[in-house]
Formats: sequence, C-alpha cells, structure tokens
Amino acid sequence: MSNTFRLTLAQLNPSVGAIRANADKARAAWQQAREADARMLALPEAFLTGYQTQDLVMRPQFYRDAMAAIEDLARDCADGPAIGIGAPYHDGTNLYNAYYVLDGGKVAARLLKQRLPNETVFDEKRLFAHAPPQQPYRIGPLMIGSPICEDAWHPDSVCADHASKGAGLLLIPNGSPYYRGKMDDRYQVMGARVSETGLPLIYLNIVGGQDDQVFDGGTFAMNADGSLAVQMPLFDEDVRHIDLTQTDAGWQIAPGEMATLPDDREADYRAMVESLRDYLGKTGFKKVLLGLSGGIDSALVAVIAVDALGAENVRCVMLPTEYTSQSSLSDAEVIAKTLGCAYDFVPISGPRAAVTEALAPLFEGHEADVTEENIQSRLRGLILMAMSNKFGEMLLTTGNKSEVAVGYATIYGDMSGGYNPLKDLYKTRVFETCRWRNANHNPAWMAGPAGEVIPVRVIDKPPSAELREDQKDEDSLPPYEVLDAILEGLVDREASVAELVAEGFDHAIVKKVEHLIFISEYKRFQSAPGTRLTLRSFWLDRRYPIVNNWRDES
Repeated sequence: MSNTFRLTLAQLNPSVGAIRANADKARAAWQQAREADARMLALPEAFLTGYQTQDLVMRPQFYRDAMAAIEDLARDCADGPAIGIGAPYHDGTNLYNAYYVLDGGKVAARLLKQRLPNETVFDEKRLFAHAPPQQPYRIGPLMIGSPICEDAWHPDSVCADHASKGAGLLLIPNGSPYYRGKMDDRYQVMGARVSETGLPLIYLNIVGGQDDQVFDGGTFAMNADGSLAVQMPLFDEDVRHIDLTQTDAGWQIAPGEMATLPDDREADYRAMVESLRDYLGKTGFKKVLLGLSGGIDSALVAVIAVDALGAENVRCVMLPTEYTSQSSLSDAEVIAKTLGCAYDFVPISGPRAAVTEALAPLFEGHEADVTEENIQSRLRGLILMAMSNKFGEMLLTTGNKSEVAVGYATIYGDMSGGYNPLKDLYKTRVFETCRWRNANHNPAWMAGPAGEVIPVRVIDKPPSAELREDQKDEDSLPPYEVLDAILEGLVDREASVAELVAEGFDHAIVKKVEHLIFISEYKRFQSAPGTRLTLRSFWLDRRYPIVNNWRDES
C-alpha cells in the first residue's frame, strides 16, 4: 500500500441557494484534482448550498434538492478522486449539517455535525439536530477524521474522538466568516487540537460575501508539531494540491506555498470591497449610485465601490442646498473625477421650497428645528431612490458605525439604500482607512486608481451634515475619539456605565451615548445590511429589543 497521499483543497466561493452552480464548481475542482492525480478533493462546509442558508435549509424541497444533487455529483465523478463536500442531510426525522464523502459513484461516508454554534451570527441549534459521535473514513491508505467547523473549536471533544478511532489526519471543513483578528484565533484553536491529538490538521474554509458576512478563506495545513506547512490566501479563491507522506511518526504534510496575509487595516478594507462585490453580483445588480456630499464617509464608500465594481459601474450624485459649502462642492467633484466615475449635480432647492410651502400652513407658529433638516435628507433619499429605480442601480448608504450606533442619520433619508459597506466601521477608523487607501493599492483586487483618491482636506476637515448654517457633528455629539471609545465600551465590550466612568469618561456623556444607542434601535432595525467586521456588528451579532425601558443606573 502506498505511503503517500495527494489531497486537493478547494477554497471556493459558493452562492447561497445556487445548488446547481455550486455543484458545477465542485465538478470543475474535481477535474483539476483528477488531472493532478489527487486521491481526494476536499470542499468546505455547506459548500453545495452556500453558507449561511439560515431558515432556507429547513424548507423540505430545498434540502431534498441538495441531497439529490449530492447523488448526481457522486455518479458524475465516479471515475477519479473521492470528494468531500458539505451539504444538508435529512434522515426522515431530523435535519443535519453533514459532510459527504463521495467515492466510486456513491456516498461512501457521511459525517454529521455534533457541536452546533448558537452565538454571534450562528443559529445552528435552530436549524439542525445535534449528531452523536461520528466515525473517521478511509480513502486509500489514509484514515481521515472530519470534524465540521464548530466540532473542532472545543477541547478534548470531537477531534480527540476521531484520533482515538484511528484517524491519521484531521480534515476540518469550515464556513467561518471574517472578523478582525480571526486568523490569530484560528491558529490558536487549531494548534490546540493538534497538540491534543498529535495529528496533522487541515483547516479548509470558503470565501465570498453573503449578506453582511464575508467568508475570508485562509485555509491552512498544520503538521503534528504545530508548524504551518501550507497557507492559502485570505479572500481569494484558490485550489491547492498538497502531499502527505506516512512516516514512522505518522502522516506528514509536505511544505507548500505560504501566502502572505494582510494586516487588520487591509483585511477590513478587503472585506468591505468583497462584501459589496458579492452582494451586487449574487443579487443580480451590476451598478451602484450614492450621494457624494464632499464628506469623508461618502468619499470612502465611493472608493470602495469603484475598487469593487470599476468606475464605469459607479454613479456619484451631489444634491446641494444653500448650506452646502463651496469646499464640499469642489471636493465631491474632484473625488468623482479622480475615481473616473459618473458625476451628477442635482440641486434640491426647488423640491425643498415646494415641500416647505406645502407644510407651511401646518407648521405655522412652530420654530424651525430638526424637522426641516430631515426634510432635506429625505428629499435626497427620494431623488436617489428615483434614480436607482430608473437606472437599475443599487443605492448605497454611507453611515459609519458611530452614526448608526447613536442614530445620527435620517431614516427614509440618508439611510435609504440597499447596502452599507461602512456599517461596522467606527468614524475614527473611517479616517484611518481613508489614509490607508491613499497610501496603498493592490491592482489584483482594487479596480480603482492608485494614489491619493481622497483629498487630505476631506479627511482633515471637521465632519458636518451641512443641514443648517455652520453645522458641525460635534454640535450634537462628543468628539469622535471620545464617542468611539465610549461606543466600543457600551457596544463591543458590553461595559457598564460605572466601568466606563472608572476608565475616565464623563458620567453625563456616557449616559447620553447610552440613551442614544437604545432609542435608535428602531432605525437600525430598518437599516440596510452592511459588511461585518467585528464580533459586535449591528444585526445578528447584537440583537436588542426595539422597545426597551431599561437603563444602566450605575
């Protein structure tokens, strides 16, 4: 019996619900594995259906279609390497998250997920049944254990069980979405499994955007001594053939190519680009538009959109009033021309006058206030949505996480739109990201130009919504350095008011920010989805009631 084994790892981008297209991707990867004389092709968790399917996977016809596609794939790929692929399995009573092993024209093995995550963006206890302990499977000379994603994140559990049953390799299929610093967590957890079992391990992940989540790949192979043998890239599709050799000490993974991984700033930016690109591509949209105000947030969204889609697919629209400064007018035009995208100029003075006239009898005797400011924002939203409808271009929203957190945005106004790349990026990080993009360019995945795409004066000028004379954000909010630090405490760390005061923040300001977070929940409930960058993004990571009368009295 041979003491070598070639395994093909396919880090690919499936689409949720596109069962046939995903199966075709698997067939194409299988052909590559076959041409490379591999013994097995491995695809990630839930690859056939895409991930995450949420409640769609519980629809009977959906899982029946997936199971039928597995049978077709096994039959079509009978003459060649085995295939490991994730898909649902229903046994007539329960639905499971499964990993199928196809060999010789049939389902040779089927492993069911045992540990179901029920935290952050995951609801698998809602969707699937918990499986009992599973068995490793043999492909040629190699016995393989395949704990499925969460199965490998717990000590002395599923991985140890597979090792005790004779597995010589842990091949772990994953559907693991990005958050800042995720790769360090993966190395630490998988290193612990290697240490516990004494087995080499392969962490195989999908790539691509799905709603708010970005699956970032980062597939790697780790030998039994904890050393990395292979590192696949973050965010890119990749098919890699790796070789294993059986030694007296067990199976050894031969050293292979080691991709260079981006730092957190680049990874965040790449996640925003990829999430927007896939959100458009997988929903059928080809073009976007956005309101370009001359401010930093809309400037960054414009750059992200051009990097994701190309300048020819991005329309920028300036919608000025008498409160729009000359510098904003100039900056918006410069940004659009630098990026090379279409630029439209649509003043809203006329529509605003008409609305003011229509409401004048009702508003008589009342002082002007935020109502009049919001009318401007809502007129902009109306015009942008009209253009979106007419031209078939998805409207992007541009509110950063700081604004989304405290409700510093107008519902049915500047919150209108289909996607928000900045939704999980605090304002202070917006500044940093703009400076980073001006200094960095990677033509492999950025379609926009290199160099200073956002003028420094746009980054440095005091932020303003420009809805009244001489308005500045700090008229209503603490300075962003203070606000973001408090938000990081209240939102990301769930710190108490007393804990933040002990850290040096003013009690009254912390209470004000807490109040704004809670009363803005209804806005977030109706807001566009946006790129998830942290473990406390607004939507699935953090689920609060809209009606909430509790306040921290500390």
